[in-house]
Amino acid sequence: MTDRKPAKFMIAKRIDAGEDPRKLDEGSLWDLHGKLVDEFTLLWSRIKEDREELEGLSKPEHSFLDVKVELAYRLSSPCRLCERMCRVERRRGTPGVCLQPYAEAVVHSYFHHMGEEGPLVPSGTIFYGGCNFRCVFCQNYDISQVAPLAGERVSPPRLAAIQRWLRETGARNINHVGGEPTPSLPVILDSFRYLDMNVPQLWNSNFYASREALKLLLDVIDIWLPDFKYGNDICALRLSRAPRYIEAVTRNLKEAAENGDMIIRHLILPGHVDCCTKPVLRWIAENLSRDDVLVNVMEQYRPEHLVVKRPDKWPEIDRRLRRSEIEEAYDEAEKLGLIYKPIS
Repeated sequence: MTDRKPAKFMIAKRIDAGEDPRKLDEGSLWDLHGKLVDEFTLLWSRIKEDREELEGLSKPEHSFLDVKVELAYRLSSPCRLCERMCRVERRRGTPGVCLQPYAEAVVHSYFHHMGEEGPLVPSGTIFYGGCNFRCVFCQNYDISQVAPLAGERVSPPRLAAIQRWLRETGARNINHVGGEPTPSLPVILDSFRYLDMNVPQLWNSNFYASREALKLLLDVIDIWLPDFKYGNDICALRLSRAPRYIEAVTRNLKEAAENGDMIIRHLILPGHVDCCTKPVLRWIAENLSRDDVLVNVMEQYRPEHLVVKRPDKWPEIDRRLRRSEIEEAYDEAEKLGLIYKPIS
């Protein structure tokens, strides 16, 4: 963020793929990707340790980033970008559960966000339309579920220009959020090919990406900002219509935590401290290194979207949090040795 080291996507652009990825079948592309991951990991380590300089590396005709871009577009049709595996033909204009039918991304807004975690601000935040969840309490329901296509359809060069402007005007990072950024992954990766400015990339996501999509992200995302919403699959299915939630999210958290800095967000839900908050915090404490991962236990829940329209259907979350629930959540985080935020 202070421009003393290159962002990962800039390193990926300097690794020679050796051949045009557009000419390879998908299996061969993944084989090549695996080989280039090893090269990237070695080079990334050398640059971090000041044993190599990015400026001394040539720009290849076909790069590791190009391989990722090609794979991302292929994953989008039939779509396998997230754990739902809709397999719809996005390139033909067919929307999946995420409601995104375009090859382009839909951007609803972009600005310097001052409300993110302290080390991240000002964060150059880009809000993408659509989402692969159906959270009944979503605070951004207008862009995620109601009118996801009402924003600006942006090409990769246009998205790169937005990122460049955000960085030039003071952003410490580029914050990809929504809605949910995963459905826009091909365009986001493609935009890095046109982005000629050093800026760390931040993935602000529900972390429901497929295994393949996460593989494409690991070598280009510098900062992870995942939501860990639920402590069990029943609540995830009931409140977000997200099957296999625990399996997908915990798998992705483990992988990502080894490949960049991470702040995990957990929003306390009314009536869900025992079934969700405590299991989430315990899982983090037992499975992730406390030296590498920060935790933000969030208390700003308010009833929104469908909860307000049908309070009888989700009665336990049709209210604000009680102070006792907040204190119980923070006590659990403190007991487990996770980052503790005092109650103001």
